[in-house]
Amino acid sequence: MKLTFLGTNGWYDNKIGNTVCSLLESEKYYIIFDAGNGIYKLPSYIKSKKHIFLFLSHLHLDHIFGFHIFPKFKLKNKFNVFCPKGLKKDLMKIIDHPYAMPFREMKLKTKIEELSKDCRELPFPVECRKLYHIDPSFGYRITLDGKTVAYCSDTGVSKNSIQLARNADALIHECAAVPKLVSGKWGHSNPEEAAGIAKKAECKKLFLTHFSANKYMTLKDRRRAEKVARKIFKNTIAARDGMALNV
Repeated sequence: MKLTFLGTNGWYDNKIGNTVCSLLESEKYYIIFDAGNGIYKLPSYIKSKKHIFLFLSHLHLDHIFGFHIFPKFKLKNKFNVFCPKGLKKDLMKIIDHPYAMPFREMKLKTKIEELSKDCRELPFPVECRKLYHIDPSFGYRITLDGKTVAYCSDTGVSKNSIQLARNADALIHECAAVPKLVSGKWGHSNPEEAAGIAKKAECKKLFLTHFSANKYMTLKDRRRAEKVARKIFKNTIAARDGMALNV
């Protein structure tokens, strides 16, 4: 299964990255986590008519602004967008006039659904849990092709993050805060905290993403965070836009 980071910034774009969007390609499906500005690159990576599933963590604009870009997409794939229960109504208000072209007017036929408690409507195992953030935010655990990937953004330290990442092949975790900075009530993580979750969960790899654009201005800043995290969890990689690798 291939993992590609289309956007790795939190809050806003800067010279080294777009806002968050991660793409998984399995044998039968494309899986997307969040729809930040990085999603504009999606057509360059969709090489087949596999069904596309997009999972939203929450509705902060850096995670959904990419929907404003959807009218330019000419993809013919089936495209399902899933959000946690209770968020669809607000999403549909935002992606509508006078703010953006509504889904119903786009050429890309997109179906918007709320996840049920057991996620049985999906053709592969999915687990969704609430995380620690100032507004409701949710993490995911997905199993495909014999591999398990956990996605946790935005969140501070959370027991649910550990549960989602338990023995996973890869944990994609936010790193909005710089080393030693504790975000408190806002619910974000620094590299030490993300690495601590990976260690407790005993996952195989940790990918840091959602680097706050005003704190991580250069790739050197990200490498510094990676170095700090590796002291706690050795197999840590600071993601960057365009990075692609096998899980």
